[in-house]
Amino acid sequence: MGSEELGEIGRDDSEEQFNETEDIKRIAPWTRQITLRGIVASVGIGFIYSVIVMKLNLTTGLVPNLNVSAALLAFVVLRTWTKLLHKAGVFTTPFTRQENTIVQTCAVACYSIAVGGGFGSYLLGLNKKTYEQAGVDTEGNVPNSYKEPGIGWMTGFLFVTSFVGLLALVPLRKIMIIDYKLTYPSGTATAVLINGFHTPKGDKMAKKQVQGFTRFFSISFLWGFFQWFYSGGDQCGFSQFPTFGLKAWRNTFYFDFSMTYIGAGMICSHLVNLSLLLGAVLSWGIMWPLIGELKGKWFPSKLPESSMKGLNGYKVFISIALILGDGLYNFIKILFFTIRSFRARLKDKSLRIASANEHQNQVIDDLQRNEVFIRDSIPIWLGCIGYVFFSIISIIVIPLMFRPLKWYYIVFAYIVAPSLSFCNAYGAGLTDMNMAYNYGKVALFILAALAGQDSGVMAGLVGCGLIKSIVSISSDLMHDFKTGHLTLTSPRSMLLSQAIGTAIGCIVAPLTFFLFYNAFDVGNPNGEYKAPYALIYRNMAILGVQGFSALPQHCLQLCYGFFAFAILANLVRDLSPVKIGKFIPLPVAMAVPFLVGAYFAIDMCVGSLIVFAWHKLDSEKARLMVPAAASGLICGDGLWILPSSIFALFRLKPPICMSFKAA
Repeated sequence: MGSEELGEIGRDDSEEQFNETEDIKRIAPWTRQITLRGIVASVGIGFIYSVIVMKLNLTTGLVPNLNVSAALLAFVVLRTWTKLLHKAGVFTTPFTRQENTIVQTCAVACYSIAVGGGFGSYLLGLNKKTYEQAGVDTEGNVPNSYKEPGIGWMTGFLFVTSFVGLLALVPLRKIMIIDYKLTYPSGTATAVLINGFHTPKGDKMAKKQVQGFTRFFSISFLWGFFQWFYSGGDQCGFSQFPTFGLKAWRNTFYFDFSMTYIGAGMICSHLVNLSLLLGAVLSWGIMWPLIGELKGKWFPSKLPESSMKGLNGYKVFISIALILGDGLYNFIKILFFTIRSFRARLKDKSLRIASANEHQNQVIDDLQRNEVFIRDSIPIWLGCIGYVFFSIISIIVIPLMFRPLKWYYIVFAYIVAPSLSFCNAYGAGLTDMNMAYNYGKVALFILAALAGQDSGVMAGLVGCGLIKSIVSISSDLMHDFKTGHLTLTSPRSMLLSQAIGTAIGCIVAPLTFFLFYNAFDVGNPNGEYKAPYALIYRNMAILGVQGFSALPQHCLQLCYGFFAFAILANLVRDLSPVKIGKFIPLPVAMAVPFLVGAYFAIDMCVGSLIVFAWHKLDSEKARLMVPAAASGLICGDGLWILPSSIFALFRLKPPICMSFKAA
């Protein structure tokens, strides 16, 4: 492909994409925007991405934003399907940007349950293995404060908590999208991509991206199949290749040839990937070897490696300190900007006075989008009654599932949840940061402290999931409404597709989780599926119950230092000039390898290096093809997980064990 053709296809011309007017009368009514083929495609895409994000959740807990990738895959599937039918002489309805938006929304809603359902954090933190890893003799970690995973109760919990979040902010959709004109950057980026696909120029660009996606998907899938043959035992195969020598390998510094993490590294920013590498060097390269040499001085030498009073305790609690420091800073920052912006809008009376003149000066496209968005309005009573209805069901059902969480805690949670959801959704519209996990952590500490020693751990973990689900899903819905607003998609069809995707996700996510849970050793700190955040969240709950007495010797002082570092790093990034701030590491990214290891940080830096080199060689082509190539690598490796899991379930082992030892 020549540079002139690339320039013609790939030139960033979002203005042209958005300013191409579309006759409102030609837009299908909202009931016809949701199609059977679209739902089938959504289920397929949602299932594949549920497998992918579940693997990421249970290995490192770091999941990149895959919304743009899902929009690309939705276009690939349905455009291919319609063209095949056309060649076969079968008439089919045209594939529109509205249908593309609906499929993307439904698929994202489906796999978002796997991302945020707590399978790698608060729900898995309830199981017996995590209870034992936290220390059966640890104060606050009382006997019987665990609940083994089960498809039944997990599916029920997801259903009663997820649908409340869908309806929490429905009455405020017009205010957030049209009146306040919040940007919701992720939603806008997805809309730009979808609008671009459905133009003559965008169609040419999409063909190149489809070819790239298919090529890298095939490479990734075949590589997963090939390397499986050499992994017939513990610490065998290419995933244990001692790239930098055996001593570095023992400290988790090696390249494990994971296409998933290389693809994730291509999607994530260079700053995220370098922050991961810095955290890996600081922890596994410096701190853990030094603290390990203090065995017998700082902690008893006979403690098992999994004991929270030994080296593992330092790994967990220092990770928590970084995560909490970063979360607290960003929580306060976003809350400050939200309140300041909201107060400014309330004081700006001229906004209301000049609204009529402003309406006349708007470009035709904006008026058209606003008309479509308002025309298919969602009744306020539907949102209010639906929220109350699902809240009542949750108040009845959840205490029956989890006795420690009293009904009045849930009532209080649902009273304050809409306010928290508004703050989070407003902040996300300004900054693109979803702070739902931080609201969940606040709820975790409060409920763990209120419930007391006997039931605080379980109450804190479940309460965290309750608040996090409502706040996160309501924010995600606003991102989708923004995408729908820019692609002339009816909000009614958007809400219905989100509900369908959520319902499918509540069924698919537990099944996907048990595919991994039964096939692999999930939660093993020395295995591939470490599920680090399960232990982190459980220990947060123990901290909420017991306070700092749960920490090993000198760990509190180290936690103070890293907590202060997290706040200081964020302050320096925000207050210093851009040319300096862009090099300040992200504390929350640094925290992940503290517990997981360095190997995946190396994989993601390889992905970052590929993107950097690609841009140096051909920036225009890289801008077009990097999302497609990364999506292909992630999806190919993700699809290989299905047959490899089935092999593991049927005890079909690889024939060769490729391992390495010193000569």
